[in-house]
This record gives sequence, structure tokens and C-alpha cells, in this order.
Amino acid sequence: MKVKVINLDNKKAGDIELSDEVFGLAPRADLLQRMVKYQLAARQAGTHKTKDVSEVSGTNAKPFNQKGTGRARQGQKRAPHQRTGGVAHGPVVRSHATDLPKKVRKLALKNALSAKQAEGKLVIVDELKAAEAKTKVMAGKFEALGWKSALIIDGSETDANFALSARNIPLVDVLPEKGANVYDILRRDTLVLTKSAVESLEARLK
Repeated sequence: MKVKVINLDNKKAGDIELSDEVFGLAPRADLLQRMVKYQLAARQAGTHKTKDVSEVSGTNAKPFNQKGTGRARQGQKRAPHQRTGGVAHGPVVRSHATDLPKKVRKLALKNALSAKQAEGKLVIVDELKAAEAKTKVMAGKFEALGWKSALIIDGSETDANFALSARNIPLVDVLPEKGANVYDILRRDTLVLTKSAVESLEARLK
């Protein structure tokens, strides 16, 4: 499919042919949901922890005799039902990451790109460069382009001045092509790709 290419001044800068294999799929919500769940699970720190009976401080001695006191029998002061005792079946340090086949992850990224194209929220620009790092100037350009919530993906390397100019603008993320992922694509309204990013993504996903 042929798509218009623009520049940062919102002027036409030619056309580009997008691969139907990457940008023309019928979006599948089930794949996107699985991929987002996979990404968010991998991001969880899993550092939650409580102390069990063997870890809390305290004596291991029996607090009083088994019989003859009229009280309920007790084995130790560190038991879970005792004050300052250990926690029974509490959380432990672990990884929340799940497995997802590489083919499914690849197909999910294609679906995310295709979904943006189908919704008319995919924008192709010729290049992303700035003469100087000025956030106010870049914010004005984005406002003129209508990029209120956007993920901007460049080629293998992002122009330093452009990255500095855009990094403090709310709801705007800038990533290199290798950082393109389903979650970030879906969480922003507009997806902006450079021509070099399109070439790299098509080479990576075909």
C-alpha cells in the first residue's frame, strides 16, 4: 500500500510503499492482549517478601508446659498465629515473567502496526532532526501536526537534538527501531515512523 510521507513542517515529502505483510494484517485483539500481558508481567519487579517462621527473630523454646496449665498448647512464639510471629504462605521474591513463543511476539507486533494503519493513526515522516535542542520549538511543531499523544520511532539511531527536544513533552515517547514494542504502540494515540524505521521494521518482521 502507498502512504504519504511528510516532514516536521507538515509538508508532503513524497510517498512510501508499505508491506501488506507487516502493515496490512487484520488486527487480532487476542494477540495484542497476550503480548501486553506478557510485557507487563516481565516488567514486574517481584521483590515482595515476608518473613516466615524460620526467619523471624525469637526463641525456639516451648513457651510453657504442654499440660496442666489450662491453656491451649503452644509450640513456639514464632508461629504465624502468635504476635510478632512469621507469616504463613506469604509472598516470596520471584519472577512474574511468562513464556510466549517468538512467532507469536513477532505476529503481535505486526498486528499492532497494522491496527494503527487501519485506524488512520500511522504517520510516516522523512526524517527526525533538529538544528538545536529546543523543547518549546518542538512542542509547537507537534501541536501543529496534531501529535498530542504519540510514539515516535526512528531508525537505528535517534538524532540527539531531536531526542533532547522531545523527551520532556508530555505523552510523547521517542524510541529507536529496535525498541519498538506492542505496549508502547498501543498506549499512545498516534504512531510516527521515519522512513528508515519502516525499512528496518519490515526487514525485521518479514
